[in-house]
Amino acid sequence: VIGVDMTPEMIALARRNAAKVGFDQVEFRLGDIEQLPVDDASIDVVMSNCVINLAPDKAAVFREACRVLAPGGRLAISDMVAIGDLPAAIAEDPTAYTGCIAGAAPVGELERMIAEAGFEHVTVTVKAHSHDLVEEWSPGSGAANVVASALIEGTKPA
Repeated sequence: VIGVDMTPEMIALARRNAAKVGFDQVEFRLGDIEQLPVDDASIDVVMSNCVINLAPDKAAVFREACRVLAPGGRLAISDMVAIGDLPAAIAEDPTAYTGCIAGAAPVGELERMIAEAGFEHVTVTVKAHSHDLVEEWSPGSGAANVVASALIEGTKPA
């Protein structure tokens, strides 16, 4: 297992946590999701939890995921997606961006970017139950009506 994070503090924390529980088959690398510090075609699964929406160049993230995956490898991401038009007040709010709301891309746009990156069997499954979670993150903003959690999947052709 290879974990990648962009901050030395998170890499140090991950290493300490792995050592605490005796995980010796994991390593953590400092890097950026738009330029992964991983060899071509060397990974079986790329997983991420609510990080892609923070990336300024989402298409580059998916191209990198495809690059590092071995043929037949799988993309499995949980992230926030736009299911409606984000009002300007939300889209331009730095707090909404860092809160994983303002950076959410529309489902169709994500499907297109992932397919263009080289993936097949691309699916974006919106989780209807995420409405309450989004409302908690951004009470009264209306974000829960236009943003939802989703499972994003694809396969690199064999």
